[in-house]
Amino acid sequence: MTNREDPLERLERQEQEKKQRQDSLRKTTVILTIIAVVLALALAFVYIQRTKLVNDLEAEKADLTEQVVALQSDYQNLSSDYDVINAQLDSSREEVAQLVDRIKKTQAVDRAKMRQYEKELGTLRSIMRSYIVQIDSLNTLNRKLTVEAASARKRAEEAGKLNEELTARVETLSGQVAAGSILKGRNFSLHAYNQSDRVTDRSGRVVRMMLSLTLSENELAPKGPIRVYVRVTDPEGFLLQDGTNASFNFNGEAMAATASREVDYTGSDVDLSIYINNIPEYVKGVYTAEVFTEQALLGKTEILLR
Repeated sequence: MTNREDPLERLERQEQEKKQRQDSLRKTTVILTIIAVVLALALAFVYIQRTKLVNDLEAEKADLTEQVVALQSDYQNLSSDYDVINAQLDSSREEVAQLVDRIKKTQAVDRAKMRQYEKELGTLRSIMRSYIVQIDSLNTLNRKLTVEAASARKRAEEAGKLNEELTARVETLSGQVAAGSILKGRNFSLHAYNQSDRVTDRSGRVVRMMLSLTLSENELAPKGPIRVYVRVTDPEGFLLQDGTNASFNFNGEAMAATASREVDYTGSDVDLSIYINNIPEYVKGVYTAEVFTEQALLGKTEILLR
């Protein structure tokens, strides 16, 4: 005989099973909710951390960019007076410009490249410091050389001025010696003589003239034979010529002479006379005699014929 379940018991059992299923569902829901919350919190944490990391990396990139741009400005402001260093500076400026461009194009999260750029920045800074040291050293040396050159120029100018003064002094002394060495004369006189060799002032009786003078003592004047020339002009200014065709050079110019005479000059006074002969006739008026050597006009004198 089959045992049949009591309807009440079955109902109770079904209610109990239903309750168990509901409890199990609630537990599952709670567990899933907890898991979802935990996952959400984990994702939020990861997102926050990632965002913070990205922000930090962006800040580092911005700071690195700022440092490189500042270095670029420093390179632009750095200059020198030396072609070799200027060429090196131009090359380094180009490297800095390229570094700025590469940093801007690189993602901040690419930490390997950012570390590489930091090293390049350090290298470029070291290079710049070396440029500054070189420029300072060269400027110091240049200032020293400039001072030395100025001192040398001053000494040269002083030496040149002294040399000019000495040269001028020598020229002055040489001029004084040259002037002092020029032969001079004194006691000039011109006399006319008649046929009886007597002094006369009658133009119609004159047959010759005689010029007398003294060559003055001068220790500086050249010693030895010296020729003295006389030029006698008539009242109309024409040169008397005795037919000997005497001539001499004076100040680079050839000049005719009326007569001449050579004497031996020893540095002491020398008295001499020069005769003017073979003049066809004399006229009334003033005759002028000029006495020369080839170096100087010694003097002049006159005679009046009636």
